[in-house]
Order: sequence, then structure tokens, then C-alpha cells
Amino acid sequence: MADKPGMVIAIDKPRQWSSFQVVNKLKWHIKRTFGLKKFKIGHAGTLDPLASGLLLVCVGNATKQIEQLQSGEKVYSGTMVLGASTPCYDLEQAVDHYYPTKQITKELIEEARQQFVGEIEQVPPMFSAVKVDGHRAYISARDGETVDIAPKRVTIYDFEITAFREGKATTFHNTGLKKQNSVLKVNERELYRNPQGVIPEGLPEIDFKICCGKGTYIRSIARDFGEALGSGAFLSTLRRERIGKYSLTDAINIDDIETKITANNPTYCDIAELAKKC
Repeated sequence: MADKPGMVIAIDKPRQWSSFQVVNKLKWHIKRTFGLKKFKIGHAGTLDPLASGLLLVCVGNATKQIEQLQSGEKVYSGTMVLGASTPCYDLEQAVDHYYPTKQITKELIEEARQQFVGEIEQVPPMFSAVKVDGHRAYISARDGETVDIAPKRVTIYDFEITAFREGKATTFHNTGLKKQNSVLKVNERELYRNPQGVIPEGLPEIDFKICCGKGTYIRSIARDFGEALGSGAFLSTLRRERIGKYSLTDAINIDDIETKITANNPTYCDIAELAKKC
């Protein structure tokens, strides 16, 4: 296997783990299992901590494929909650505003869906890793600063609504809600393990599947989709199912790394040799 460029390992990232945590766990397992002191390792595309699913970890000279892998088509499935919004467009923070939902019908949802197929313009979330003036946007946002992020063009190849739940006729009020521009002085790891937001009962929800190109923020789609409906929306669940030719069905569960990636498994026994050739 000396002529092979390296190895791409598909991992099923759990919710409330950062992509860095997954890479770090795999790195230390490979070091311990194969006796390596130094080798190249990195992931091909960040997955939000509150999302789950396919994360590609490149080992050895496969790290040279990271940019190519990031450019591949991606498939996501998830759920949007309608009639409310959060500052980060998911459950990392609490709901900061409620909106009317009586106008939402299957016909309106379909009309809105069509606006999000093809090449569209979107603004990445403030709570994201995009760089503004050399700094990660989420760092400034968590310090209570307003971050102005330029819109960018992204491509949505397919957007399917797989289910619509109308919710209950519950009246929500914005009374007492605090705007979430306050400083979040919390440990980042604890924030991911204990998200600030909860899903209000009675709000409409839609399940979806999206196939998109590089750089697409599904959280931004949720925000913009809510606006297209005349109502807010945020992402309650997100799962990445495919990146290019790699599928979630072939991914290793994070709890199975120690038992599956071993020197006795012919699929992985040459990682040490591959890494030495970086």
C-alpha cells in the first residue's frame, strides 16, 4: 500500500461534539494504536456541533484531498421549527422572537421552497466560523458584538420537503423575551453539551432534505425560509448524510473507533505506513 496517497475515514459525528473534538479523538487513538508520534490529519468540512452525521477525516497524504472533498455535493436532512427565531438560527441560543403562523399552508411552503432551488444568495450566520476582518464571526458574536457578513452565492441542487406538521393553535407572545446580543460567558464545550435553546411546544415543523454545493449554510436557509413564509424559523435538527461519493451508511460511529480502527483490521492496518509517508 506504499503507493497509496493516504486514507479518508468517514465518521458519524455525534450531536454536541465539535468537528475538532472528533479529529482529536481519532488522532489520539491512531497515535496510541499504531505507535505514531507525528502524522497529518484533518477534516474535510466543519459540521456544526449541534448537527450530527458524516464527517470526513483525512489521514496522511489524503489531507491533500481536503479542498477537493470540500467542493463535493453534500446532502443534509433535518427539521425546521416555524413561527420563532433564535439569534444563531439553531438551538445554541434561546428563542428571541415569535411570529404568526396562521398563514402557513402546504401551498405557501411549496411556493417558498421553489425560491431556494438553484443558485441563491445567502448571508452566513453571525454564529459561524466565517472570517470577518481576520476574526471568526462566532467569537465576535459571542462577545455581544454586531457582525456584518457579506452575502455569497451558493448552489442548491435539490430541496425536498419530506413532512409538514401544522402544530397546535397556541398563542405565543414576545413579552419578556430578551434579545440574545448579551455576552455568552460560558465554557464552549459546556455550551454544546447544554444548549441554551429549547423547542417551544405547539409550533409548526417541517422535515427536509437538501442537496447543495460548497459553502452552503443550512441554518441560513432555515432563517431565510422562515422569512419567505412571513414567519420566523430556526433549525432544530440537522444531519449530514453524504459528501461526494462518501455516504453516512459507510461511516464509523464515534463509540466504535477503538474496536474498528485496529492494527488487526486489514482496512486500517496500514495507517501507520501511510502516515509515515506524509
